[in-house]
Amino acid sequence: MNNFEEYKQQLIERICKLDSKEATESFLNSILTDREMEDIVHRLQIFRLLKKGVSQREIVSRLGVGIATVTRGSKALKKGNFNEL
Repeated sequence: MNNFEEYKQQLIERICKLDSKEATESFLNSILTDREMEDIVHRLQIFRLLKKGVSQREIVSRLGVGIATVTRGSKALKKGNFNEL
């Protein structure tokens, strides 16, 4: 396993050990910039809107994100990812 994969697994393990909403929020706020948090929140909104049948262009307009970001989300949904949202 390369260093990136090792560190990614450590991150996943750390997140899994968080025991409350407050602890999770504190952890995310400590490791992510405001922009990174915004990007993640937008991605989750994109998945939800796509699942509701909102067009990609409408999502771009509502969220102020790029069409490529929405298209990437659409491809992820088509692969069966994020069905739990």
